[in-house]
Amino acid sequence: MTIINQLLKVKGHGCFSVGPGETVYAAIEKMAEKNVGSVLVMDRATLVGIFTERDYARNVVLKGRSSPQTLVRDIMSTELACVAPDDTVEDCMALMTETRVRHLPVVEDEAVVGVISIGDLVKSIIDDQRFMIDQLETYISGEVYVH
Repeated sequence: MTIINQLLKVKGHGCFSVGPGETVYAAIEKMAEKNVGSVLVMDRATLVGIFTERDYARNVVLKGRSSPQTLVRDIMSTELACVAPDDTVEDCMALMTETRVRHLPVVEDEAVVGVISIGDLVKSIIDDQRFMIDQLETYISGEVYVH
């Protein structure tokens, strides 16, 4: 069973963030530059929210707001689902399904240590399944694996 810390070792612990007082335009610009679907909203070292493409679509575009004038704090999501580095991929998939989110901040001792996306979890599951299939094919064919 893969745990989130294993994914972060491969993916990296970095994450992208903006401050709550930044404009939505600046946040969207950063997301486009980094090719990500969300940014954490940090007030210094404290996680205070998350800003996603969904937040933008529902709270700026559909409400006729202006990206350069609207602040991230006014439309960010503050009800955060977070996970710990020792949580399993399966636990995270269940949490994402239950809370209907695509990004989970990874928090350890109240500090953000990374972000996991639905894509990261799906990739992990596919890799695990591929490994299991290879092992079963080797077993069925009678091949012996030698170091």
